[in-house]
Amino acid sequence: MAPLLIRCSAIGRLMTDPRSKTEGPLSAGAKTFIRELVSQDVFGVFFEAADKRLEKGRIVEGESIALVNRVRGWNMRKNAERRANSWITGEVDCWDEASRIGCDIKSAWSLATFPLSADDVAPAQRALYEWQMLGYCWLWGADEWSVQYAMVDTPPHLIGYEPINLHIVEHIPAHRRVTAWTVKRDEAREDAIAERVEHARAYYAQVRDEFEAAHQMRQMEPA
Repeated sequence: MAPLLIRCSAIGRLMTDPRSKTEGPLSAGAKTFIRELVSQDVFGVFFEAADKRLEKGRIVEGESIALVNRVRGWNMRKNAERRANSWITGEVDCWDEASRIGCDIKSAWSLATFPLSADDVAPAQRALYEWQMLGYCWLWGADEWSVQYAMVDTPPHLIGYEPINLHIVEHIPAHRRVTAWTVKRDEAREDAIAERVEHARAYYAQVRDEFEAAHQMRQMEPA
């Protein structure tokens, strides 16, 4: 079996700190995450949340990239390359090799959820984003990575009963519809990720072995 690799988007779930020494090197939340990974592998499925906010992000990603390009003066294209090292794996949204600029695109659901600055993003969510960007810096050898929050029109079939003026935003100047912040590469935190992944692998193997032992196929005795 190939060694467990953690997706950059999930590093933050692994890096939450244990609340007490009795939890060991992995927090309760990290253990829950690892048990989810075991379930996915055992049953050959991927636990992907599905809601209209995520659906909007998938539908309008190209529009959001175009908006960020227009505001920043870039010529970014959607990346299709996945990279991995010995501990993590990731597929970034945009990377320009010549300028060595990388960014992750977040499409806001509505004006009500569009952040004016990084301070408007919930601390727990911002921490997840930060670990994700640190992973991208590591895999692509970049000095920094930016989060680019874009606000573009929501597809009409997703709006539902919400006020339409929170979702149709093309009339608002482009520069007012992109909020960004940057995460700097941190090699000490890369070492911390690698160490935590090693603990995760040990716990993953333990949970997998316990499952297999409890779910052995038993041969029926002849009647």
